[in-house]
Parts: sequence; structure tokens; C-alpha cells
Amino acid sequence: MNESSAVGSNWAGNYAYGATALHEPADVEELRRIVASAGDRSGRLRVLGSRHSFSDIADSAELISVRRWPIDLIVAADRQTVSFNAGASYGHVADALKVHGLAIHNLASLPHISVGGAVATATHGSGDGNGNLAAAVAALEFVTSTGDLVTVARGDDDFDGMVVGLGALGAVTRISLDVQPAFDVSQTVYQSLSWDALIDDFDAVSAAGYSVSIFTTWGLDAGDLWVKSRCDPEQEFLSDSPAELFGAPAASGDCHPIPGESAETCTAQQGEIGAWSDRLAHFRMGFVPSSGNEIQSEFLVPRRHAIAAIQAMRALAATIEPHLLIAEIRTIAADSLWMSPQFETDSIGFHFTWKPDAIAVLRVLRDVEAALRPFGARPHWGKVSLADAAEIRTLYPRHGEFVKLAQRLDPHGVFTNAWLQRCVLG
Repeated sequence: MNESSAVGSNWAGNYAYGATALHEPADVEELRRIVASAGDRSGRLRVLGSRHSFSDIADSAELISVRRWPIDLIVAADRQTVSFNAGASYGHVADALKVHGLAIHNLASLPHISVGGAVATATHGSGDGNGNLAAAVAALEFVTSTGDLVTVARGDDDFDGMVVGLGALGAVTRISLDVQPAFDVSQTVYQSLSWDALIDDFDAVSAAGYSVSIFTTWGLDAGDLWVKSRCDPEQEFLSDSPAELFGAPAASGDCHPIPGESAETCTAQQGEIGAWSDRLAHFRMGFVPSSGNEIQSEFLVPRRHAIAAIQAMRALAATIEPHLLIAEIRTIAADSLWMSPQFETDSIGFHFTWKPDAIAVLRVLRDVEAALRPFGARPHWGKVSLADAAEIRTLYPRHGEFVKLAQRLDPHGVFTNAWLQRCVLG
């Protein structure tokens, strides 16, 4: 157990953890003892992932980390799922899957993030047919506040309420994910996509590849179109990397999402074919991703409102741009997970990477959230927003059931923290 000085801050440096202790149990049995005895100490615990959240979502009186546990990846006999320790990063899981010729359906922008943390917050990549990362969860193992070890699988009662658990239900120790045969991907960036091209045929633009992102500053044009295409012959998307797409020319060199930043940290582009694990993320392992010194927000809007929501953000360009490093527009498929922002809703995501001025960001978020509120925008759980529990409960049809589930699994509130109380439980 380390003192609070060892807990430090999140990866971007915009939040300093207030925890007085960090526990790093050697195994599940030690973790169970730590959790079961929490009432004898502070009475409050949270699990700390890879520190890629931008708020106090993972903070508490005491923190637990299982990041140092070995991956211990096990492939199911039917090769349809794999299980491993929840503290592993997606990058390390991808490396382990290569040996078996297997793949996960998608990755987020950053392969650095822990699987447990990404699942708990419904973190996602892009693609019309791709659910968020939590949608691939087939089973979970976790320690409840009493120290009991519980395993649940898809089809079990309340499973859909447990996957995107927001850290409220217990300490997740092991995760099972759906997998598929490994596949190759190519990535091409097209520059200066016009707003007319995007708005007139948004469905065609978002369907241009297996995973599609638009990086924009909300300026005169829509920005850069990043297209990731599956290359295996049996898939719909074949890599041909045309020289122009929707009137936007292919970039002559590798690009970074943030204008002016070195593309050294980014995954290979210009149509070069490579493994799924080396293309689906925007950034490479081994580097500080994005700009590092930043604040992030994201809002998920039902896809049926895509054009109206884009126009609403364009109308705020003069307010947003002075505080913005880059914004990203992407699509995510619906799922059945109670607290997923994509619950029963195909969605469009509006991601904002802000300059590291917390006061200015909170000010501009008032305008952004007000503009997106009529479209039922749901904030990303791991990023900065102003929404409180009163607003959140109106956005999630199963919210009340999730609150009851948290109360049942954690009756003494061991895993409750200030963020959970403020933003979810009320």
C-alpha cells in the first residue's frame, strides 16, 4: 500500500487523485481481503484503471489497482471467446491474441487503456456496424463489497446491467470477450472534406469503411476523413485506397488528428495494409497518445439526429474553436447494455479534445451541452461533462434498475464515490 503521493494524477494531468492509499494486491484472494475489510478502514474503495479518465470517476478514499497482474489469456475451446485479467490494456491483449490468430471486433483511439476501465465506461471506437467495446463482453468476474467472488455471463439475470458498471458494483477481476479470426486493415486519410459532402450524404461517408472518423475544428470545411477498411476478401470493405473520396484528396503523408502534431505517434496510413491491432486505434503503443496535455469531453446522440446535431455544433464554432485542439465525429452501433450511451440506439459521437484550461472548458461545455440536449445527448462516462444524476436518469430507461442493482450488490456503498453520487445515483 502506497501513500497518496504515489497515487498522483490522471494521464493528462488535469485531475489529481485525492485517495490516501493505493492497494496493489498480488492476486484475487488478497483483493477479496482488501475489499472485505474496507469497512475497518475508510469504508470507500474504487478500482483505478489506466488513468485515462478526465474526472473523479475513479477516485475514492482508497484505490485498488490490478494493472500489474499477468494477462493470463485463455482461449475458449470453440475459439469464440477469450478471458484474461481485467487490468490488461487492449494493446497487450492484442499482442497476446496474435499468437492465436484472433482479433477483437474494434479498438478505441488509444490501445493504452485498460479493458476493465474501458468496459465499465462504455468506451468505443467507430463504425456503423461496430458496438462499443463493452458490447463484446461475454462474461465478467468481480469481487463484491462483501469480498465474494461473482461470475456472470451473457444471458444471466441482470448481466446487461452489470457490464457497463461504472465501478459501482464491485472490483472486476476477469473479463471474457467475443473474438473472431484475425483480419487486416488499411487506413487512409482524406483531407479537407467539405461540409456539403458530409451533410448531403452522411450515411455514405460513415459507411465508407469498417471504421470512419471525421476530425474537425468546426471551421470552413469538415476536416480530415479517416477511413479504416477491412482487407480480407470475404468482407464488404476491401482496401483500394482511392486517390479521392467525396471530393476530398488522399493525404500525401501520414497525419495526426491534431493539426501541427507529429504523426510519429499515429498508426500507419496511406493505404498500407497491416494487422487489425496496428490500424484500428488512431495511436500506437509506446507513445504518449493525442497531445497528452488536454481535457476531453464526448456526447453521444441518436443517429437519427446526426445532421441536426452537426449543424448545432457548427453554429457554435466561434465559441468552441478558441478552446479546441480537435473534435472527432464517429458512429457507434446500438447495444442492450443498460448504462451504455448506445443503449438500444445507433449513435453519433461528438468528441472534443480541449486545451488544458479547465475553467474555460466548463464554460464552453454549458453551450455545447445546451445545444445537444434537445437531441437526447448522453455524455461519455469517462470524460468531462456537466450532467448530473437528475439529467442522467431521464436519458437511460433502465437507470432505476441499475440503481437498485448497485444497492443490492453494494448495500453499504463501499464502491460509491462523489462522482457516482453526483452523476448517477443522486
